[in-house]
Amino acid sequence: MNNAISRSDIASGMKFLAGLPSFLRDSVSTEQASAVLRSRLENRESDFLRLAAESIYANPASPYLEMLRLTGCEYGDLAGLVRREGLDGALRALFLNGVFLTVNEYKGRVPTRRGTCVIDVRPGLLANPSSKSHLRLFTSGSAGRSTIVPVDLDYVRDRSVNHRLLIDARNGWDWRFAVWGVPGNTDIVRILELHRSGAGPLRWFSQVEPDAPGLHPRYRWSIRLMRWAGRMSGTVLPKPEFVPLSDPSPIVDWIRAVLDGGRIPHLTTWVTSAMSICRAATARGIDISGAQFTVGGEPLTSARMALLKSGGTVAVPRFMSVECAYIGYGCLNPDGTDDYHSISDFTAVIQPGTDGASRGLPSEALLVTTLRPTTPFVLLNVSLGDQAVLEKRACGCPLQALGWSSHIRKVRSFEKLTSAGMTFLDRDIVKVMEIVLPARFGGSPLDYQLVEEETEDGRPRVLLLVSPAVGPVDEGDILRTFYDAIGPGSGAERVMSLQWQSANLLSVLRREPRATASGKILHVLKTRA
Repeated sequence: MNNAISRSDIASGMKFLAGLPSFLRDSVSTEQASAVLRSRLENRESDFLRLAAESIYANPASPYLEMLRLTGCEYGDLAGLVRREGLDGALRALFLNGVFLTVNEYKGRVPTRRGTCVIDVRPGLLANPSSKSHLRLFTSGSAGRSTIVPVDLDYVRDRSVNHRLLIDARNGWDWRFAVWGVPGNTDIVRILELHRSGAGPLRWFSQVEPDAPGLHPRYRWSIRLMRWAGRMSGTVLPKPEFVPLSDPSPIVDWIRAVLDGGRIPHLTTWVTSAMSICRAATARGIDISGAQFTVGGEPLTSARMALLKSGGTVAVPRFMSVECAYIGYGCLNPDGTDDYHSISDFTAVIQPGTDGASRGLPSEALLVTTLRPTTPFVLLNVSLGDQAVLEKRACGCPLQALGWSSHIRKVRSFEKLTSAGMTFLDRDIVKVMEIVLPARFGGSPLDYQLVEEETEDGRPRVLLLVSPAVGPVDEGDILRTFYDAIGPGSGAERVMSLQWQSANLLSVLRREPRATASGKILHVLKTRA
């Protein structure tokens, strides 16, 4: 790993240090945030066209520009299409004419072909050329190579507008707020977003020691720069406190102390991290009923929600991407555990429907388009690998009253685990990991994970991780249960299951499930041995 500070790091750091004091001196009120949101929702079409004009048509390197011109769509044509069809109708027409990216094209796994043309698609070409890059985020790399994501402080200002209203909707401005993540600028953005939203004082817990050997110096320096700039503006910003995922006791103690003080604690973290807190509290006999979580990064399934509710806590999910921020936020009168309101001032979302099959996409795939001029990446009908139910429904919750009327439900990845010719869909893995194995052998959804590895000689290997906390188990029985559940009946699924068994591809390993570099615990983790 190259731990040298690059010129880009230095340039971003100087911009960050220069811009942060004025950022910290201001916060957004509910009245201001409400007015901004109304304006954004009223001007979605013009915001989209402005972003297209400045970041696509004025950017010769944009892959979308080549796609649009292959269809004969110049800027005037696009503006006319939006006037006639509305934003969603225009995006649908663009999709049908080849203006989109599948998840494999977006991640660079396959060439982007439109007709006889091969279009160059790389992360750097999709970055917003207008971004001032005060911070440099990195995607988790859990499904491929990590990508640099430039972040502008104006983008954090945009996010804080939404965050203020989302916390208002949960009646949360008497709460005490904290973040538990990993070192890096993603948590810095969360801290800054909370601060500008009016939340405070803040606590910052980190699952990795920021000064741990081997970490890039940018992690230490970005934290120090933020806190120095805070002092320059008269603001005390929190220092990250090391709390490993294996022992969340300090956070349990913080939650209990806040409750004892008559306040409500609120923690922003990953789904499985919140689950580990509930499990640790139960093991210690500490009541954390009433604690509030905002969770993301991983699916909030029924089994996971049940574990959180068993501890008396309230969890609301958010659906975000580091490339574009808000896509959805949990409905406060939900139809299911992962019912989100589409945050439609930040992104527009459409689906391929029956036209998806010929273009390599499921009918319910989500195609995301960014709308804010400060977005780190410009997305135009891009699949991030998720599918869901997209609908308009009157739920009566405060988020609908704010103008976010569309719902995104049952979000699941449609990417596949494929080894030795056998393919499992993500939704099938979820059922086995969260329901079948815990019901048969004990434990919780936190205790099982599949890890797909490619060995140095290129051979595939899949490990079924089973936490030692589950207790004594017969490994052969676990394998038989897995194969029976994943390949039921006598059809194609059974044939593939038998093929995997004959290849001895799957083995059981008694150890805790692995977290990604960003702290997520995925049902399926792809790595290299």
